[in-house]
Amino acid sequence: MSIRLKKLSLLAGGLLFALILLRLFSSTSEGASTPFRKTTIEKGALRVVVAATGTVQPEEVIDVGAQVAGQIKEFGVDGDGKGIDFGSRVAAGSVLALIDDSVYAAQVTEARAQTSRAEANVTLAQARLNQASSDWNRAKLLAPSQALSKSDIDKAKADFEVAQANVSVAQAELSQVQAGLERAQRNLDYCTIRSPVDGVIIDRRVNIGQTVVASLSAPSLFLIAKDLRRMEIWAAVNEADVGKIYPGQRAEFTVDALPGEVFEGRVKKIRLNAAMTQNVVTYTVEVAADNSQERLLPYLTANIRFQVASRADVFTVSNTALQFTPDNTLVQSEFRNSIELTKSDSPPSVSRNQIGDRDAFRRGRLWRDDGGQLVPIDIEVGVSDRTLSEIRGPTLTEGLEIVDGLIVDKNAKTANGNPFTPRLGGGRKR
Repeated sequence: MSIRLKKLSLLAGGLLFALILLRLFSSTSEGASTPFRKTTIEKGALRVVVAATGTVQPEEVIDVGAQVAGQIKEFGVDGDGKGIDFGSRVAAGSVLALIDDSVYAAQVTEARAQTSRAEANVTLAQARLNQASSDWNRAKLLAPSQALSKSDIDKAKADFEVAQANVSVAQAELSQVQAGLERAQRNLDYCTIRSPVDGVIIDRRVNIGQTVVASLSAPSLFLIAKDLRRMEIWAAVNEADVGKIYPGQRAEFTVDALPGEVFEGRVKKIRLNAAMTQNVVTYTVEVAADNSQERLLPYLTANIRFQVASRADVFTVSNTALQFTPDNTLVQSEFRNSIELTKSDSPPSVSRNQIGDRDAFRRGRLWRDDGGQLVPIDIEVGVSDRTLSEIRGPTLTEGLEIVDGLIVDKNAKTANGNPFTPRLGGGRKR
């Protein structure tokens, strides 16, 4: 019985020893292998866009104000016979509002009376001129016969000249009061607020009974959009991206009020008066859009994407794969001395001069796993959308696995005892 127990003990010990050796061998093999993080080369479309946020604005807006002070008596009527209000459609010249004109009407009456008096003064001065002219002509006829003294002749001449001057003064006074009458009449006309264009009332800023005061600036009464069938989006574009925007560029945008609908527009202009908010410089870009169905409302927030470049049926790869550079020990021995282990250039930025330029490529390199060792693939890199980049090369195929980093055990420690120090240079580690 004891012999049998000894045999069983030896057998159990042998099995335990074999398990320990197997565990040690497995651990050694796992430590020797380097797990690579991989991605694949895809084929398809690539769009490079600049995203921004803007506000929907009417293409042309007129701010109607008042040039005189007074109380709002009543509003005009629109084409449907309804009182002017928000959303009313108005025609050019139609009455929008009436300001109390009693003071200005009295000023017109006063100015007309002054004009009548000035006209009478002109008539009186002209009559006196006629009399003085007759006396002067008579004096000139009698002068050779010495029937009149020299003083009488001089007096007749002076009276004639004074009468001429009085006529000029009276005529000047008449012109002055006529100008006053015209000014008073103009102020009276200003009491009737009329629409300067055909359009839609976006905002009515006064109520009946409210007093408007026009002093150094005209108070705003109505805001009229000339044509809501054409809209603009005023987008704030970051200074880093504004160089990719140009007039005529295609853009797409959405609004939260109409989810699922995508609207199109074209860049109209780039305003040069940049704005700085918290050290961030932005430029306002105007995008013209069609609104013939009048689905877009003024002042909606728009999420806009400017199309910088578009590629169809091209190979694409993640930018992390382009930036990955392995340690020299991970590269197959035959390539270690023949290539320079440097990171690929940054993906090229697309400017307005490169839109659609399929020759705007630069050199790059990808890495392929070949039995635990890496093999380089030299390629050319095109445009990038900051996540994917366009690539081309003679050996590229769709679905080809590419290394884009190393998988390192987070719990593993390096030789110096710091678990956060990477053991392999160049590669991105997670």
